[in-house]
Amino acid sequence: MELMISFKSGKYIVQDKGAGRQIYTIKKKGFGASRYVLMDPSNYQLYSMSYFTNDNKPTFIISHNDNSILHINCKSKFLDPTLTVTGRDIQGTVLNYEIASKDHRNFNLIKDGSKVGFIKTNVTVNQELQYDIEIENKVFDDYIPLFILAVDLTFGDLNRGMMN
Repeated sequence: MELMISFKSGKYIVQDKGAGRQIYTIKKKGFGASRYVLMDPSNYQLYSMSYFTNDNKPTFIISHNDNSILHINCKSKFLDPTLTVTGRDIQGTVLNYEIASKDHRNFNLIKDGSKVGFIKTNVTVNQELQYDIEIENKVFDDYIPLFILAVDLTFGDLNRGMMN
């Protein structure tokens, strides 16, 4: 599966690259809050993600129906840029992902030690960041776009600084 994620009008738009149709929207919930919601095209809330900062290493919690299911931790922001994802999906399956990079821009998506996809950071003509993700269909789940949001919130400012 190939997706493109861009920031437009105060929200993240997730599109299917092949079909060019919008499949998800990610919006910030509340004014000044650090909570985001992932919604399908009919605006049904699928997942939410809370964002916490701690000594330059942010952490995130993905929830479904107000139950915490996944934790995303920044293992390293500068030297070996990596986010780790641990927890259980809504079926109770144990999940372990790493979102690892060498350059803060291109990330390998690794599940249980095997590469299952990648995330590429692009710069648009308007100098905005856009993310392309390619992931194996058998691994894809609705919460995956929140991984890209975590990448943007963790490494986005660093990448924007490299554009100037």
